[in-house]
Amino acid sequence: MSELADDLAAMAEDELARALTLSWRELAAVTPWGDAYDGFTPAGRQVTVERSYIWAEAAGGDILCEVQVYGGPARWDEGARASRLIRKAAPFPKAVP
Repeated sequence: MSELADDLAAMAEDELARALTLSWRELAAVTPWGDAYDGFTPAGRQVTVERSYIWAEAAGGDILCEVQVYGGPARWDEGARASRLIRKAAPFPKAVP
């Protein structure tokens, strides 16, 4: 990997870690949702960061969190991507009297 690719990947992983601090319950109320902002990578490059939460398969199930970091619209294809699933917790079994 190049220095640029490493820098973008580090930023994507950092943003993903922040995005994953939200629980499934918190996200389920707003999914699908996404946002974008301009920021700076660890090496000081100005980039656009996109974060989205979408249903992985069906509404109400697992949520896919995707992050993309790139150096502006013309460089979208050259950006770094990171993603993880936020699993829906299984409901607690009902107590049997």
